[in-house]
Amino acid sequence: MPKQKYYVVWNGKNPGVYNSWSDCKKQIEGISGAKYKSFETFEAANDAFKNNPENYLTYKESNINLLEKPNKINITPIIPSISVDAACAGNPGIMEYRGVFTHSKEEIFRQGPYKDGTNNIGEFLAIVHALAWLDKNKINMPIYTDSVTALSWVKKRKANTKLEMNINNSKLFELLVRAENWLQSHTWDTKVLKWDTENWGEIPADFGRK
Repeated sequence: MPKQKYYVVWNGKNPGVYNSWSDCKKQIEGISGAKYKSFETFEAANDAFKNNPENYLTYKESNINLLEKPNKINITPIIPSISVDAACAGNPGIMEYRGVFTHSKEEIFRQGPYKDGTNNIGEFLAIVHALAWLDKNKINMPIYTDSVTALSWVKKRKANTKLEMNINNSKLFELLVRAENWLQSHTWDTKVLKWDTENWGEIPADFGRK
């Protein structure tokens, strides 16, 4: 006898939790971009229904292909994931950073502006902020950044900045110390990956100020 499964429909005629495939199928037939998934227990299905479907769906299951562009190749399954980026007007200059859900560009967090910052510092803080956000919410999904420098700093758990602290950026240096302390006191399974700008276009968290 087949094992009982439960089906979550996030985007369909009547979103909800269903206890048979036939009932689930009725809710998604003819729906463009329908989002649904099966679970082994009702509890797991019910919890999933209350959360963002992209936390559970693979790239193929999500029925979303927003990243494909003409003449772009090697599009990879990056959903669900978080993308981070920073923007800095000058070097040093006014800096801010943010994190978004990759597929929808829905903003998860934004910090700044901070005076006398650098883009590398912003990228580093954005990655650590995303790691801490995922840890706090008990979610595991990849993080994408387009900064090789920030990736190396995170790997070393140390921001190797040559920026000098002054009265304008003292707050920023406090955040750097907190970020380094977090990295040195935590472990994580989250993959922090390099965004392939050449093939995928600008990272979804980009501020659009180039």
